[in-house]
Amino acid sequence: MPRFPTNFVDDLKAHADILQVIHDVVPLKKSGSTYKGLCPFHKEKTPSFHVNPDKGFFHCFGCATGGDVVKFVELYDKLSFPEAVRALAQRFGMTVPESDDPEQDRRITIEREALVKLHEIAKDYYCEQLESKNGTHAREYLDRRELAAPTIKELDLGFAPPQRDALKQHLLDAGQPLELLLKSGLVVQREGGKSVDRFRNRLMVPICRDTGSVIAFGGRSLTSDQQPKYLNSPETPLYSKGRVLYGLHLTKKDIRRLGYAVLVEGYFDFAQAFQAGVKTVVATCGTALTQMQSRLLKRSCTKVLLSFDPDTAGQGASTRSGELLLSEGFQTNVVTLASGEDPDSFVRLHGANSYRLKLKNSQPYLEYVLDQAIRGRNLSRETDQRDFLADMLAVAARIPDPASRDRFADRLAHRANVMEDVIRSEIRKAAIAKRTEIPIEVQVARSELRQAEKGILWATIHNTSAALSVLSGLEPADFETLAAGPILLVARTLVDVPPENVSGTLLDRLTPEEQALVKQIAQDPVEPASVEDCAINLRELRYKRERAALQDAIDHAQRADPSESNLGKINTLLEKKRDLTKQLDELLR
Repeated sequence: MPRFPTNFVDDLKAHADILQVIHDVVPLKKSGSTYKGLCPFHKEKTPSFHVNPDKGFFHCFGCATGGDVVKFVELYDKLSFPEAVRALAQRFGMTVPESDDPEQDRRITIEREALVKLHEIAKDYYCEQLESKNGTHAREYLDRRELAAPTIKELDLGFAPPQRDALKQHLLDAGQPLELLLKSGLVVQREGGKSVDRFRNRLMVPICRDTGSVIAFGGRSLTSDQQPKYLNSPETPLYSKGRVLYGLHLTKKDIRRLGYAVLVEGYFDFAQAFQAGVKTVVATCGTALTQMQSRLLKRSCTKVLLSFDPDTAGQGASTRSGELLLSEGFQTNVVTLASGEDPDSFVRLHGANSYRLKLKNSQPYLEYVLDQAIRGRNLSRETDQRDFLADMLAVAARIPDPASRDRFADRLAHRANVMEDVIRSEIRKAAIAKRTEIPIEVQVARSELRQAEKGILWATIHNTSAALSVLSGLEPADFETLAAGPILLVARTLVDVPPENVSGTLLDRLTPEEQALVKQIAQDPVEPASVEDCAINLRELRYKRERAALQDAIDHAQRADPSESNLGKINTLLEKKRDLTKQLDELLR
């Protein structure tokens, strides 16, 4: 029968959330650091079944049944060990390697254990070097970065001396074989067979599993001419950068307790946030968030606050990470910092309390996406509105919950200035069905004139005096977002032209396409609608647009800081909205 390599089973147990697996089939309640419920393996009235997610095991004090996550799946689903391993691997997105060579499995396990030990020796060595005379300029660098001694100690920061083989010699003296040093990536072999330290003259940052074992390092340059700025361990039998979150071993308990994580990009972003008392922070180590990393977070929380740099790269990272977290079912917010700042610099410049306030006032991810998509677009233009809707329907398709997709689609239609209930309904239907193409009803509606527009254009040719009277009572804002808006604005400038000359003057000032449209409408022998009713309809549409914009501003203000000035702003906006609603009611009487 095929065997599974021991290292794979260990990885599976580390990535499969025992609390999530058991909670799916056994109702559990938090009790101190564990969770308890009625045992699924024997009948009982008082809960004696306990799950310890931090240590990865379950135990029933009533029937003495216990074990790890694989054992639970074996017992509950009545599966063999191989079947349970495959079931868990499929659930958590891991590929199952199978082996028929137990001796090879044993060698792999021994090698991994030896690599863990080697990394611990290296970590201790780097820490000693930081405290030595060699580490003076590294300590000065940390002082400039405003990291306190307790933080440095808790993060196990160290220093790699500038000598070519200082670590190598230390490890060899500690009885570690050169072959293992090379396999760890801490020592590299150059052309000609010479082996040297990978990290030299660098501040050293240990990277740990969520269990706390050191499995890799990141090295930060200490001089401007040393490149690259950050140098990381290569992929090894222990380390795959897409499967690790920096600092999770220090913060996972608080993340689980509080139910959310703050996700930052770099080591120093983590260090400053952690030092500032944000004990739910983790870092991606500068890489894009991966599905495996998101599933590591899913073991401890269902909400993530993205706190990345506000530059273009950071915004892109926020969007990509948000999309992944959204598809994985996380509630996701985005923390917005001023241009040129990152969590590290923000905490140092503005203080811990200001950063915590930023976290508190973070923006829901979907609102952030809408804001980013609108930026630089004029949604009164057909092409911009179409592109905006297409981009956002693609986002909606990644929202796993149908009810949430429906709410987002309604918000999307609102932000796109789509006021017609029928068209808004079509956008919502497309989003709920995860269709990413723009509904044909929206495209047709956007390219066709409203009846009110046709009525005024028709009257401009056939009932000119009435049309000019109506146009003089309207304002430029009444024509915003209208397909015929540019034509109506031109017509509005002709109020002082004799009525008999208006049609000719209007056509002379229009483009050939606009001329053709006016002539086509004028051919209709029947008035499309009363010109007075048309004016009321256009004013109604304007009021609804402005009311929607005010509601947008109110929503943004309510998410901002609860200062007295901001509360005053909210009250002012609410008063404007009430006045506008009153005007709308009076208009439609």
